[in-house]
Amino acid sequence: MHVATTTTNRDSEPETVRFAPSPNGLLHLGHARSALLNWRFAKACDGRFLLRIEDIDTTRARPEFERAISEDLNWLGIVWPEPPRRQSEHFADYSEALAELRRLDLVYPAFMSRAEAASHIREAEAGGRIWRRDPDGAPHYPRQDRNLGETERKRRIHRGDPHTWRLDMQAALKGLQANLTWQETGTGPAGETGRITADPGVWGDVVLARRDVPSSYHLAVTVDDALQQITTVIRGHDLFAATSVHRLLQTLLGLPAPTYLHHDLVRDETGRKLSKSDGDVSLASLRQKGVRPEVIARMAGLS
Repeated sequence: MHVATTTTNRDSEPETVRFAPSPNGLLHLGHARSALLNWRFAKACDGRFLLRIEDIDTTRARPEFERAISEDLNWLGIVWPEPPRRQSEHFADYSEALAELRRLDLVYPAFMSRAEAASHIREAEAGGRIWRRDPDGAPHYPRQDRNLGETERKRRIHRGDPHTWRLDMQAALKGLQANLTWQETGTGPAGETGRITADPGVWGDVVLARRDVPSSYHLAVTVDDALQQITTVIRGHDLFAATSVHRLLQTLLGLPAPTYLHHDLVRDETGRKLSKSDGDVSLASLRQKGVRPEVIARMAGLS
């Protein structure tokens, strides 16, 4: 795979969408909404629906959760070409993309632990400095490692210092020839639709790989969407802001840009979005209670 020179003639492709859950818990109504929207979109345009298993975090991924994903989707009437793409089987693709970004001198090894970075930021804020935060509320990574010389970087890597690989956002943005945009066909809470201007700089120097895992979500999803020839990405509005990072990576790696549709989230009675980690009611438990698939669609906000 020649990531940096990948091009695709979108006009000749069938519409292709994907549902990409992580096998680290049971699916809930929010997942049902996203899966059904993708499935209905594919059927309406005689396109393709693909299942992707996003299991780069091998410490949390479980075979039983992947089996449960298949059972839930089949119960909803959704089918897909087998086998699904499992990210854990394609680390070489992500390593190749990272190597290209390293060749372009757009990534750097970051040696600060979370505790060290947090301590540095606390000290800076205590001294009156306003520290930037990303759209998820996490503080931007300090600049110290970005400014290390190449000799020092190699020395620390050689002696085995733990590190991640981060995108040098400043360098990446400096090389752009034009403003980044994407085509949005969803109708989010703020009415976002049409041609959206991307603003990846608000994320700071995002992690692209770790020493034990050669990819992050941002890098893997960008590479996967290109390799699977995804034409329309249909996903929850909680990932709307992250699209700016994905558009930047697509541009840096010479990958095609899909159309995006970010849909409203399913929320509980307090307005909180549903989450696996919070133990929200799973599709499996609803199925066991005798709830029918068509009722699940209505519960997920679909007619």
